[in-house]
Amino acid sequence: MGEERSATRAFVLHPEIKSNQMRRNAVSALEEGVSLARALPELEVVGSQVVSLPKVHAGKLFGSGKIEEIDGWLKNAEAGLVLIDGHVSPVQQRNLEKEWGVKLLDRTGLILEIFSDRARTREGVLQVEMAALAYQRTRLVRAWTHLERQRGGLGFVGGPGETQIEADRRAIDAQLNSLKKQLSKVVKTRELHRKARAKVPYPIVALVGYTNAGKSTLFNRLTGADVFAKDMLFATLDPTMRRVELPSGDDVIMSDTVGFISELPTQLVASFRATLEEVLEADIILHVRDVSHPQSAEQKAAVLDTLRQLDVNPDVPMIEVLNKVDLLSDEDAGYLKALNKDDESVFAISAVTGEGLDRLLHTVSENLKGKTRVLTLTLDWAQGGAQSWLTREGVIESEEQSETGWTIDVRWSAQQQAQFEKQFPDAIPAGAEQVEEKPEEPSGEYHPLD
Repeated sequence: MGEERSATRAFVLHPEIKSNQMRRNAVSALEEGVSLARALPELEVVGSQVVSLPKVHAGKLFGSGKIEEIDGWLKNAEAGLVLIDGHVSPVQQRNLEKEWGVKLLDRTGLILEIFSDRARTREGVLQVEMAALAYQRTRLVRAWTHLERQRGGLGFVGGPGETQIEADRRAIDAQLNSLKKQLSKVVKTRELHRKARAKVPYPIVALVGYTNAGKSTLFNRLTGADVFAKDMLFATLDPTMRRVELPSGDDVIMSDTVGFISELPTQLVASFRATLEEVLEADIILHVRDVSHPQSAEQKAAVLDTLRQLDVNPDVPMIEVLNKVDLLSDEDAGYLKALNKDDESVFAISAVTGEGLDRLLHTVSENLKGKTRVLTLTLDWAQGGAQSWLTREGVIESEEQSETGWTIDVRWSAQQQAQFEKQFPDAIPAGAEQVEEKPEEPSGEYHPLD
């Protein structure tokens, strides 16, 4: 048997740049950086520090005095890897690795490592590889600029640096094209699965939230599934879907998704857009928040910002779910529970104990009902398939038969009508009038921690 590889000793630094007006709370940011590092089993975190900077130093990120001080921390901790919770340019990375004699990863590189470690489905693996190559390509080009400067000219005649850049760039582009072709096949397969689901009229309820907010624990409790749920960042990467029966008796498709995180790099948002397609097609979104986290409001802002980047339809109902009430102090828990009882817009729950879930699911049912429409259809005998569909859906209010077919009064949702029109495009005459009726809808937005 081979010996187990010893863990890499990692030191986490969070640069607090005073000139950055949008900077996060330094203590919480460092804790998150440490949690990211601990999400990789092969890393052992041996130290962490917030490093205050008046401004970024272009070539080395830190000033010379701070670089020397950090060098002492690393030697005392016997660290072999530095994780910087922020952006580090290729030039800065190369210079700092030379100064300290250790390997260095920035926030984007670390998140990519975690995603690579967690990806399970074919699509997830391909998405990670594409994001990693796009990241590597920018590093490669910029890291070779010192060689490009060694030769003059207008760039028409390549020197050794340019030749290496172009060769490596072409190799990466070839890999990216290959991955895109493979991914397109996987996406087509998923589209077939979606079309198959569309024939079964189940609305999609998507769980979204900051990483480690408890989405997978909630998903497991609601569906009886056994999705990997652990107190660590990015425990879930690949989307998982299960059918759930609501208290109303209606069935929905529940979708668990990858957790969002602040300062998620643009190339990751773009790469994982397909992975989050269930959110884009959702009929209702449950925004799960860790109400016990000291930066819960900031986490909420990061999630909403990511949803905007994903172009999620703002008209899709979103219910805010305040999770982990079991971890609150007695005073805070009592306050939320009182609100939960008296305020229809507050949904305080514990995915671990199940507290508050019945009321949440009832509200999901009510929201999914949405607007109902009343319409009279005239179908001939040849349209028996359409009549059977309406019967199965339970949307028929009254029905009369004549010598030529049926006259049917239906009451249905916009979603049911769209599905009917897709399967039976000739069943609804052009210009047919219908009356909209909208039940009183409970609100799903509440922001007690803002």
